[in-house]
Amino acid sequence: MFSPPVAVDVPLRTDEGGVIRVGQTRVTLQTVITDFHQGASPEEIVHHYPALELPDVYLVVGYYLQHREDVDAYVQQQRQRATQARQDYQAHHPQDPLRAKLLSR
Repeated sequence: MFSPPVAVDVPLRTDEGGVIRVGQTRVTLQTVITDFHQGASPEEIVHHYPALELPDVYLVVGYYLQHREDVDAYVQQQRQRATQARQDYQAHHPQDPLRAKLLSR
């Protein structure tokens, strides 16, 4: 006889920098959600990031679908933090030779 499912923990953790990561990997929630938004299936996401486990990706995508507004707000916040960090670095290191070399390509 079938029983109702028990609660399953979503394999997400917040690291010391405040970034949400999947399971015990370095792969971020933002990375998985961005791939999902670009049309990748959970199987394709695992192929792109072999450190991930397929059941974990399914749980993360399911969590996203149930909490889309909150996760989208978090992803937007992370993008803003990245933009700010990039701007701060450029303001403090305007003559970075590696940056100039990469931009010249």
